[in-house]
Amino acid sequence: MTDEPTPTPSLPSQFRPAEVEGPLYERWVERGYFTADPSSDKPRWSLVIPPPNVTGNLHIGHALEQSMMDALSRRARMRGHDTLWLPGMDHASIAVNNLVERHLAETEGRSRSDYTREEFLDKAWEWKNRYGGQILGQMRRLGDGVDWSRERFTMDDGLSAAVQTIFKRLYDDDLIYRAERIINWCPRDMTALSDAEVDHADEPGELVSIRYGDGDDAIVVATTRAETMLGDTAVAVHPDDERYRHLVGTEVALPLTNRRIPIVADPHVDPSFGTGAVKVTPAHDPNDFEIGRRHELPMPTIMDERAVITAPGPFAGLDRMEARYAIVAALREEGRIVAEKRPYEHAVGHCSRCDTVVEPRLSLQWWVRVETLARAAADAVRDGRVQIEPASMRSRYFQWVDGLRDWCISRQLWWGHRIPVWYSPDGDDVCVGPGEEPPAGWTQDDDVLDTWFSSALWPFSTLGWPDDTEDLRAYYPTTVLVTGYDILFFWVVRMMLFGLYAMDGEVPFRTVLLHGLVRDASGKKMSKSRGNVVDPLVWIDEYGADAVRLSLLQGANPGADQAINEEWVVGARNFGTKLWNATRFALMSGATVEGDVPRDDTLTSADRWVLGRLDAVLAEVDALYERFELAKIADTLYHFAWDEVCDWYIELAKLSLAGPAPATTRRVLGEVLDAVLRLLHPMTPFITEALWTTLTAGESLVVADWPVAGGWPALDDAADEVRVVQTVVTYVRRFRSDQGIKPSLRVPSRLRHVAESAEASIRALARLDDPGADFTATATLEAGFGVIVQLDLSGAIDVTAERARLTKERGTAEQEFAANSKKLANDAFVAKAAPAAVAKVRDRLAAAEAELARIDAALAVLPTA
Repeated sequence: MTDEPTPTPSLPSQFRPAEVEGPLYERWVERGYFTADPSSDKPRWSLVIPPPNVTGNLHIGHALEQSMMDALSRRARMRGHDTLWLPGMDHASIAVNNLVERHLAETEGRSRSDYTREEFLDKAWEWKNRYGGQILGQMRRLGDGVDWSRERFTMDDGLSAAVQTIFKRLYDDDLIYRAERIINWCPRDMTALSDAEVDHADEPGELVSIRYGDGDDAIVVATTRAETMLGDTAVAVHPDDERYRHLVGTEVALPLTNRRIPIVADPHVDPSFGTGAVKVTPAHDPNDFEIGRRHELPMPTIMDERAVITAPGPFAGLDRMEARYAIVAALREEGRIVAEKRPYEHAVGHCSRCDTVVEPRLSLQWWVRVETLARAAADAVRDGRVQIEPASMRSRYFQWVDGLRDWCISRQLWWGHRIPVWYSPDGDDVCVGPGEEPPAGWTQDDDVLDTWFSSALWPFSTLGWPDDTEDLRAYYPTTVLVTGYDILFFWVVRMMLFGLYAMDGEVPFRTVLLHGLVRDASGKKMSKSRGNVVDPLVWIDEYGADAVRLSLLQGANPGADQAINEEWVVGARNFGTKLWNATRFALMSGATVEGDVPRDDTLTSADRWVLGRLDAVLAEVDALYERFELAKIADTLYHFAWDEVCDWYIELAKLSLAGPAPATTRRVLGEVLDAVLRLLHPMTPFITEALWTTLTAGESLVVADWPVAGGWPALDDAADEVRVVQTVVTYVRRFRSDQGIKPSLRVPSRLRHVAESAEASIRALARLDDPGADFTATATLEAGFGVIVQLDLSGAIDVTAERARLTKERGTAEQEFAANSKKLANDAFVAKAAPAAVAKVRDRLAAAEAELARIDAALAVLPTA
């Protein structure tokens, strides 16, 4: 190996993301690096993107999720897998309907009712093509290595065919049916919602107890929704409740109306709750609906689609909330209010999209019968065919899937997959497509399918199902699904239901990796109302995509929420700068990847130590990837690259580069940086690509091999020597800082109990000169590992001034120590103050105590004046 460095390309003085990232990404795409090849004989690895809404923009949750997916898929590709990361978008029925209606109102002054269905859909497609899909371009900004040649949309022709096919199969297998049931109705979006699209939260309301009837026949019921009494068709009591047994089978007058309603006995009633009697409104409450079915009660609907009262009488035309207060007032005037409790905390359902209070409502809808499908989805996780990471989330999965109720799949919208059912003119017969041609004069169902219905087909419909395609055979089931735990119920469960059904029992994915929410720096959920929403594109503009990705991945612990702060992004950017400068130094020093790394005695202890550490880090990172511990991977690589490679090995390498065998160190330096850049590439693809291609002259990290261990054993002697150097140098540097000695000043010293090779490194890094003939030790340090460092500080510091400075600092520390000791000695403060406040005082006391110890140690080693 020659000692002359081979000329290598140089790097600019700094990395400029805005100039590099865009062109670099387009070059990757143009060269087809992200395009999967089902004809390849490589092992397969695949995942599908959770399709963002066509209306959406890249938000911080997307940035986290897509950074995770990109890291996993880039590593799979580097490990030699034929890798498919399939992109696409969801048509977002409710969101697009709302946006298009708003757009038409603003631009044309018209509402949806002013158009035919076909005219409105033309407007919707026009809006989608003009305004939708911005997120796809933003994904390129983030660096997503997706296969753009396979991009899908949940309403493209292929997916539309898949939706119709599975609807027909489910219908023919009696797993889809039409029936009147209680649904969740959103009066703002004017559509039915599934259970998963309703968010429940405890809110203050009022509990009103109302007397129905008079005298001995009177019975008291309590309700939080007084307006629904207009639809009461019975009062129910428990069959074993002795208080009301004499009333069962009789009738009671319904207040504010001219109707009498029966008193029925039903086991659903809890006799210990309230008065033990409940009003029954079958058309506006799911439990009441079941009671109504058991007792064959009438089921009048007393509100329209906008939650306006339609029942005849003085309250007709009032909004449900207005009617609630008006009815309570009228009952109070009649003396029928027995008790009022306010505020009364109770669970209220809200539309997950617009936050409107949901109204339970009897409606004729289409449903999926889920019992057998859900059992299969549960079994696939229980028997290990699908792994959920973290395992602690399995209980949430089972809690949902084991209690799954039939799924309402019809929506009263125009944008979406129209239900493929046609009705005869008399409504008695139906024709279900595809495969059946509706006779002339038959009309198609007006409703569309729930957006999640088509999304549930995503892992296989995007690969060509129902056709037997090459992609479907190659990439299904997918390797891993990465998604937020908050849509475990919305999406993951439904993909399991339909995947197992459509693909003959084959699961849609082998592993489900669930991530948490991204919160602000104080741990609060981000929301526009709080003003704490983060736009990742702003940070990408300012700091580059790599910094945003790395800062998010550093908190990506499976299943756990994480905080984000701009300062952390700055820290990730600074890490990139450190890596850039280290590689730039290496290139200027002639670092190379050519030839084998020597295994002879030309290797220094530092060379052998860093190669052994590299092997250990490789093994650790590979093990962490198997457990999807991305945060730990980011942390491991961050500290290895910064603390061990940049701060220690490169500093030690500078000494060997000036020694007798610089070529060996140049080769080791190239080897280590080559591996570090490969390891970091899945997380920070842009800067590592720029550095690696310059260092190695390789084609691209995207298609480079994942690093493997070099077979360097754990070299205890080398590690021990470097550990001694690190410990002693750190101790001496801290001492010099405490004493105010200029970093550039070399101090005469004598070292005892240290190996000769280690001593040379210590002297160079700690800026210590050899002792001269007139050397006089004025300070003695026990620096660790038995090493004694004697220093002559006579020419390094003004002893009098330094003693005065330290004495002043000690006085301040004493005051801090005394003040916090006094607070903690006050029993009343400790007992009454918030735990966080007490903990803060304890921390301050500990800090003051440590500061006193530091100052005393510095004073102790000062020479006498």
